[in-house]
Amino acid sequence: MTTQRLIIAAGWLAAAVLAVLVGVIAVSVIGDGLTGSAGRPLAESEVARRLAAAPEESTTPAPPEPSPRSQRDTETKRTPGGTVVADCVDGAPEIVSMSPAQGFNVHEWDRGPQRGDSAEGEFRGQSNNHDRVKVHVRCGGDTPDVEVEHENRDD
Repeated sequence: MTTQRLIIAAGWLAAAVLAVLVGVIAVSVIGDGLTGSAGRPLAESEVARRLAAAPEESTTPAPPEPSPRSQRDTETKRTPGGTVVADCVDGAPEIVSMSPAQGFNVHEWDRGPQRGDSAEGEFRGQSNNHDRVKVHVRCGGDTPDVEVEHENRDD
């Protein structure tokens, strides 16, 4: 029975060695296929050679002109309901953007300046429709003034 155990142990050892070799070879083959030569770093001389061979650009595009809005004074106001960006266009108020805070939605948004002397917006709570944050934008010349009114009828 001793020789039978010896043969079984030798078989298990041979199977283990074979499994390890197959695993090492597989990882090596897969690794070469994933990285290949494209993943190797270039020598400094190789980089210089490739840059010298690259075609030169004929012209560099000029940076874009700043928009008129970026040259004016805007006001960013954080409220309990979200963030409002306001501007004055030729002395008339405008709400440029309204980004609701978590738990709020934009309910109303009169961007302006087509209606009267103010632009208005309202954030409303998602879980409580009575939680309202109203914003009113007026202009003093080219500078916007944002008023915030927070109303919660369940308080």
